[in-house]
Amino acid sequence: MVLLKKKHYWAGISIIFLGIIIWQVIARLSSSSNPANQTGMAVPVAVEVQPVQKLTIQDTAIITGTLTPKSQFVIAPKISGRLEKLYVNIGDRVQRGQLLAALDDEEYAQQAAQAEADLQVARANLEESQSSLRIAERELKRIQSLHQKGIAADSELDNAKAQFAAQEAKNKVAVAQLDHKKAALKAAQVRLSYTKIKASWENGNSSRFVGERFVDEGSMLMANTPILSIIQIHPLTAVIYVTDKDYFLIQKGQKAIISSKAFPSKTFKGKIVRIAPLLKETSREARIEIELPNPDEILKPGMFISVEIIFDTHPEATVIPVSAIAKRNNHQGIFIADFEKKIARFILVKFGIFSGDYAEIIDPPSLSGYIVTLGHHLLEDGSPITLPELNHSYESPALVKSETTENTR
Repeated sequence: MVLLKKKHYWAGISIIFLGIIIWQVIARLSSSSNPANQTGMAVPVAVEVQPVQKLTIQDTAIITGTLTPKSQFVIAPKISGRLEKLYVNIGDRVQRGQLLAALDDEEYAQQAAQAEADLQVARANLEESQSSLRIAERELKRIQSLHQKGIAADSELDNAKAQFAAQEAKNKVAVAQLDHKKAALKAAQVRLSYTKIKASWENGNSSRFVGERFVDEGSMLMANTPILSIIQIHPLTAVIYVTDKDYFLIQKGQKAIISSKAFPSKTFKGKIVRIAPLLKETSREARIEIELPNPDEILKPGMFISVEIIFDTHPEATVIPVSAIAKRNNHQGIFIADFEKKIARFILVKFGIFSGDYAEIIDPPSLSGYIVTLGHHLLEDGSPITLPELNHSYESPALVKSETTENTR
């Protein structure tokens, strides 16, 4: 038993030594087959490079929004009644003061006729009262003359004065009744006019459009029941919502470029006219309104749009592709290709405006040469590189825009 254990022990020792010998042989073979290890130099890394460029770069936000009418209001009756006639429909152009709808006016016409008759009675009563007042006045003057001559007694004079005062009071009542009937007639005529519903607005264009229709002919309407909506579509209002990151960069009067997928080849110019003084707690966004001329009336309220706002423009900026940015030891920088020594040098940089594909370099300000855009993940400062044949016909864009969208700036 003891002998068997000793055999197992020496067998394990032999296996370990054999493994060490095999590992050393493999390591020596691998070292001898690698020329770079024999010379003590690193293997050059194949990279792609692009030149540092001088371009105009813009800090631009692209924010989605919607179009709303410049003005919108609802046509509704001021009185109750049956809708007898609609003279317009959805999409029709209407003019200021145009007749849009009519209610059944039979009841209101009868009330106006009754008020007119009451006015005629009041006028007749006034004429009768005025005639009686003139008679009482002449009688008073006659009694006063006889009283001065001593013919008429004092009681007759007092009676004449009382008759005149009574007729004078009746005349005032008749005048008041006439005014009351005039007012009643005016009210009845106003109510009758309410059966003819017209388009009415103060400012803006003289023509607008019917946006919606809410009821049909024959419907029984209560006062203030919506019938139609009237909208103004020239100009329109573009509404967007921005976060606090963009909010303080936006100013009244700033230009905005609006585009829509409905018209991919067209852009429309607007101007920021209103900025909400608060950000809503639920969304942390503020409402921004942009006035958008629409003389051809091709844009419609409710359309989905993209609004481009230029915050800043840097002409002749030092610009590199974003793909060239590398990170070493928690510092961002780029690798500059040294054509003479065929090595890559890592330098720290400070960035300005970022675009979709480009980034502005603000430090060092005099950066030039070629930078590594592909393969820099294998490089360290001073690493040897293999350079491709450069395309000297490289053409760069004249303008670089940062195309950031809402909540991603």
